[in-house]
Amino acid sequence: MPRALVTGAGKRLGRAMALYLAERGFDVAVHYATSHAGASDTAGEITALGRRAVLLQADLLDEAETQALLPRAAASLGGPITCLVNNASIFEADDIHNASSESWDRHIGSNLRAPFVLTQTMARQGLLATPDKRGEPHATGLIVNMIDQRVHSPTPEFMSYTIAKMGLWAMTRTTAQALAPAIRVNGIGPGPTLQGQHQTAEVFAQERRDTVLERGVNPADITAALGYLMDAPTVTGQLICTDSGQHLQWQNSHA
Repeated sequence: MPRALVTGAGKRLGRAMALYLAERGFDVAVHYATSHAGASDTAGEITALGRRAVLLQADLLDEAETQALLPRAAASLGGPITCLVNNASIFEADDIHNASSESWDRHIGSNLRAPFVLTQTMARQGLLATPDKRGEPHATGLIVNMIDQRVHSPTPEFMSYTIAKMGLWAMTRTTAQALAPAIRVNGIGPGPTLQGQHQTAEVFAQERRDTVLERGVNPADITAALGYLMDAPTVTGQLICTDSGQHLQWQNSHA
């Protein structure tokens, strides 16, 4: 029985990916930090799809809670986690002039340190590759890191966040090497998909128009990328920028 852990699954893209995994036959551990109501709704929808869901609260800025999260998920679902989606993220504005040690630590902690710890704990489960029809190894585990197209097109805004995501992209490639052939590790870099907390509707609409394809991204585009990575046994260490070409041409910085 495939089992998944999705961090930050109580809302937005985390919720969409958790539901998609349930549609694909996974039992899902629904992690949340503070969005209990949203996570409960996500779990209810997963259950309605005929899959098992468990709610797991954890502060991913807390080392002990992060270390315990994946083992808790495995114990609650009755077996090893075979798909980990590192989605939870802190995204707050700072720049070279006003960044503080606190903002640095919060962004590095949520966007890089927590995914690293969760990747370590997934690796410790001891998943093994299984032979395919040709007798070649087929990975049984998949880690998907939610990165950001910004790693290819950085701007001076959101500096701590961007640096943390760049670190996560480097980690994606190095762990893809370290965990092969048992576990594949890839990333998704969303473009303008959901309106930001501090964006106006007008600014968000303009950001969508400013992409190369002159259109935004929808949650179904993100889950399609997740589905591709699930179904592509030879793909590892890759970042799929599902962003309408935003990483190629950032015309206006409105995030």
